[in-house]
Amino acid sequence: MEARPMPYEGPERVEYYFNARTGEVEEGRQSSWDDLMGPYATREDAAQAFEIARKRSAAWDDDDADWGGSKD
Repeated sequence: MEARPMPYEGPERVEYYFNARTGEVEEGRQSSWDDLMGPYATREDAAQAFEIARKRSAAWDDDDADWGGSKD
């Protein structure tokens, strides 16, 4: 699942974060950056933060291999 562009709701953009320490989705940045993944466009995307990160990492690994990089 790819993260979607940030929607605008009213004058300010709503952003969601996944708190890796608590396992909870937060609307807006409520916790320390040390614990957060995001921002994400939707609550659903934030809840899938680990899966999105895993897919992005795999895509980067594939891209490195295409450019002759290491797959360590």
